[in-house]
Amino acid sequence: MQDNSRIEEVLSTLDKGLPQALDRLVEFLRIPSISTDPAHKDDVRDAAEWLCAELAGLGFDASVRDTPGHPMVVAHSPKGDRRGLLFYGHYDVQPVDPLTLWDRPPFEPEIQETPAGRVIRARGAADDKGQLMTFIEAFRAWKAVHGALPTDLTLLFEGEEESGSPSLQPFLRDNADELRAGIAMICDTGMYSDGRPAITTQLRGLYGEEIVIHAADRDLHSGSFGGLAANPIQILVNALSTVKDENGRVTLPGFYDGVPELSNELRADWDDLRFDASEFLSRVGLKHPIGEKGRTGLEMVWNQPTFEINGITGGYTGEGFKTVLPAEARAKVSFRLTGTQDPLAIRDAFRAHIRAALPADCRVEFHDHGASHASRMDITDPAFAAAKTALSQEWGREAAYIGAGGSIPIAGDFKEILGMDSMLIGFGRDDDRIHSPNEKYDLDSFAKGARSWARILAALS
Repeated sequence: MQDNSRIEEVLSTLDKGLPQALDRLVEFLRIPSISTDPAHKDDVRDAAEWLCAELAGLGFDASVRDTPGHPMVVAHSPKGDRRGLLFYGHYDVQPVDPLTLWDRPPFEPEIQETPAGRVIRARGAADDKGQLMTFIEAFRAWKAVHGALPTDLTLLFEGEEESGSPSLQPFLRDNADELRAGIAMICDTGMYSDGRPAITTQLRGLYGEEIVIHAADRDLHSGSFGGLAANPIQILVNALSTVKDENGRVTLPGFYDGVPELSNELRADWDDLRFDASEFLSRVGLKHPIGEKGRTGLEMVWNQPTFEINGITGGYTGEGFKTVLPAEARAKVSFRLTGTQDPLAIRDAFRAHIRAALPADCRVEFHDHGASHASRMDITDPAFAAAKTALSQEWGREAAYIGAGGSIPIAGDFKEILGMDSMLIGFGRDDDRIHSPNEKYDLDSFAKGARSWARILAALS
């Protein structure tokens, strides 16, 4: 149980200080910290310096750390002998093109009334500046009330997340002893689709590949060579079509090694979410689920691995018609991975499968597009139950342990490099339009997000 005498005054301070907290968020959102665009290099550093100054003002030992790319912001509270927490977020944002689809300038934040409630609209509002600031506002209120934070904190704020985090792994390795803590808190995530607070406890890994099959040394006339010469498109689609069987299972040898079944606790949590796969698909103009037979919808998007063909090209695709056998065909594919699946072993099995489908006088090229392991958190750690209770108290409904079908590599990096699990707790909504024009963040998410972190701090201290 939380000590209510420690937390109630902090929550009251957060409520009273919400207008000033929004002013700070607006100021932060005005900085166009687009990490992928070299023209905004100085803006990215300005955002780092802004954060560093905010943290220093709260008594943190804060610094801007240079990397080969954009800087990291690292801050520490005074160290004691308590179990420390590492808080991670990113202060860079996505590009804003096309500008014509924005209803207002993306770096001129505005608080708006919508049918669903008040929102703040700007690039970075939800991804990830608004979320990151829920951390800082919780720290600010706790410090104002108690004069010190309730546990040892390390903060790591990145400036390259939206450009692939090229400096992150080297930085973690070089500074592992400084950054290692009991557990990490990651805010770059969201709530369950019905607005229920959630802790993401597992993330799928990813392996991507591009395949190029070469046949003749030029495009061929199908009237002269059709039926005799190898057609690389046909070879490619035949090979890809047999990666899955009629039951939706991947046929590669050893593919399911390390894929776990759901624990009883997670199955009960997920069943309680009452996910309707048909309703979910109806949002994108579909109705009937496909996939591995005998699995629930949430199992298929959170706990089961997948194989998907993401793009395929070859031959003539322009206006009109051209009867050719192309000289080459290309496809881009991806595998989402779960449990302890080895992406490199799956890569080897997939490449062997494609090679086995080639005629003797054809050849194949493979272009690797990255590989990362899945992440699965140890929810038997009492910190997870304590945080879940804190979230439930704040939002007035039972928080859930959920999975994520996508990949958040930082959680895997913390596990592999720092040897620590992560809690992924954020307050984004499905309609926040992250990476799209007119991005927004609900003011309810911002206010109750900060209150949630204050409760979590109390529960874990």
